[in-house]
Amino acid sequence: MQEDDLLYKLALTMIAGVGGATVRKLMAHFGSPKAIFDLPSTRLEKIFNASVFQNFNRDKILKQAEKEIEFINANGIKTLFYTDSDYPYRLNRCDDTPAVLYVKGKTDLNNSKSISIVGTRKASSYGLSLCRQFVFRLAEKGYKPLIISGLAYGIDICAHTAALEAGLETVAVMGTGLNTVYPAAHGNIAKQIENNGALISEYSVSQPVIQGNFISRNRTVAALADVTVVVESAAKGGALITADIANSYNRDVMTFPGRVGDEFSQGCNNLIKANKAALIESVEDFEYQMNWSAKPQTVQKQLNFIQLSQPEQEIVSFLKDKKSEDINSISFHTGISIPELSVFMLNLEFVGLIEVLPGNSYSLKNR
Repeated sequence: MQEDDLLYKLALTMIAGVGGATVRKLMAHFGSPKAIFDLPSTRLEKIFNASVFQNFNRDKILKQAEKEIEFINANGIKTLFYTDSDYPYRLNRCDDTPAVLYVKGKTDLNNSKSISIVGTRKASSYGLSLCRQFVFRLAEKGYKPLIISGLAYGIDICAHTAALEAGLETVAVMGTGLNTVYPAAHGNIAKQIENNGALISEYSVSQPVIQGNFISRNRTVAALADVTVVVESAAKGGALITADIANSYNRDVMTFPGRVGDEFSQGCNNLIKANKAALIESVEDFEYQMNWSAKPQTVQKQLNFIQLSQPEQEIVSFLKDKKSEDINSISFHTGISIPELSVFMLNLEFVGLIEVLPGNSYSLKNR
C-alpha cells in the first residue's frame, strides 16, 4: 500500500462523526479518499446533509494520520482498509463495520471457521469450566477455528487463554488503540495473542478511550465470526448486545442454558426463550447446528454419478463445511471470479447438488 494512499485512507476514518457506513457511501460516490479530501466542505455537507463536515479541518486530520503512520511503522502494525483484498470478507458483508482495522499479529482473519465466544465479566467457576471445555473439545475433534473475543475479564479472557492452551489461534478485538491494553492486567495474555493470533482495533492511537468504544467493538466481535456463542450472561450486558448484533447480521447465535434463578444464566435463558439463540449443551450440539459433523453420504453418492469440473468440485468441497455461504464468500475462498462462479453455480443447481437461498446464498442439498 502506497503511504500517500494510506494517509488519506486513515484520515478519512478519523473525521469525527464519520463511521464505516458513511466512509463506504463517500467512497462509492467519489471513488477515492484523496478525492474526498480535495472537495470543499460545503459540497460534502450538501451531498450528505451532514453537520460533521461543517468543521472539517483537513490539515489537522492529515497531521493526525501522519502520526498514526509513524506509530504503525514503528510497531509492526498492519492496516486493512475495507477495499483491500485481505480485509475480512465477513466484515464486508455488514455495512456498518469499521472501514479500517489496525492489526498486530499474523493470523488469517479469513479463516474458514471462526467462533466468537462472549459472556459476563463476572463468570462463575461453572461458566469458566464450560468455556474451557468447549474450546478444548473443539481442538480435540480436530477443528482449527479462529476464536474471537474482546479481552475483557471473565468469559472473554477465558476463551482467549483456552484457545492458546489448546493450540488454536485467537483474536482479541480491542476497544482501545493498539498502544493500550485494557484491562492492563491482561497485558501478558495480549502479548501471547499477538504471537498466536492477532490484536485488532478500529481505533487509532490518537482517539480517546471512552465507554462507547467497548460497545461499538461488539459489532466487530459479532461480524468477524460465523457464530456467536454466549456462555454466561445476566439479563443485561455486552454479551447480549453482541448476540443481538449477530442476529441482525443473520449470523448464528448459540448459548448454554443455565439454572433457573441464577443471575448469570438469566440472559442465556432469555435468548433461548425469545428464539434468539439455539440451545447447546456440548460441542456435538454445536456441530449439529453448524453442520460441522460428519457429512451425510447422500451428497457423496450423488457425486459418484455426476461428472464435475475441477472448479465445481472445489465449490462443492467448500460448501460441505458450511451451513450456507453467499456468492462473494464462495468466490473469495475458491478463487473463482463471480462471473465464472455464476455459471458453475447454475450448473450445480441444475444437477440438484445445491440450492439457492435468500440473499444470493447457497447450500448443499440433501445434507
